[in-house]
Amino acid sequence: MSRKPKKGYFVKGKFVAEGSELDLQLKAELKGTTESTKTDLKREMDALQDLGKDLLTLRADLFKRLQLPDQLVDALAEAKRITNFEGKRRQMQFVGKLMRKLHDEQVEAIRQAMDEQRNGSAGEKMALHVAEQWRDRLVAEESALSIWLDHFPGTDVQQLRSLIRQARKDLDKARAEAAAAAEAAGPDAAPRETGKGRAYRELFQLVREQLASTDKAGKADSDAAADDEEADDA
Repeated sequence: MSRKPKKGYFVKGKFVAEGSELDLQLKAELKGTTESTKTDLKREMDALQDLGKDLLTLRADLFKRLQLPDQLVDALAEAKRITNFEGKRRQMQFVGKLMRKLHDEQVEAIRQAMDEQRNGSAGEKMALHVAEQWRDRLVAEESALSIWLDHFPGTDVQQLRSLIRQARKDLDKARAEAAAAAEAAGPDAAPRETGKGRAYRELFQLVREQLASTDKAGKADSDAAADDEEADDA
């Protein structure tokens, strides 16, 4: 993949890339603010080195998607292999140096990948939200079970009924205990959080897995239909 040409200028026959250490130093000298700019530069260097450390923990699929320069990929792989503290520290300094050569777009892509690993993608968050809604509806509404089975007839009905029934019992018991505790503590006491129980969590897992398998099946059907359409066009 071809890289965008770096922006910059020449000083005494030497190319100075915009945003590089030398560029910042030259600009600082012109402005007479060398010390403050050196502090800013050190802060930026440390931040990029820390981001390089984060890359060591990034999931393989997210890491591959970044398409980082081979030299940086190799340096990170070497850092993972090194166990000696001083050796690893020196290697991470080298990683930080390579990180400073990345374009702003590449650095931002790394930050976004780390955020996705920590918090999940927008699609994953939405899937969790939908699963939570279905779980709560199945526990709260008698009619929700038949609606669910209309949408997902492949669900293990016996297991689903059992989890819903137990989740309701656990929830009723937890509410009764919370009410008794609140009455004993008095009106000024902080409200006690109502526990949900194991069945409630297992119900969520069942719903989530069913939704995920249905999404995969739908995507496979869509891909197959697209392949058939391309074959017909050919």
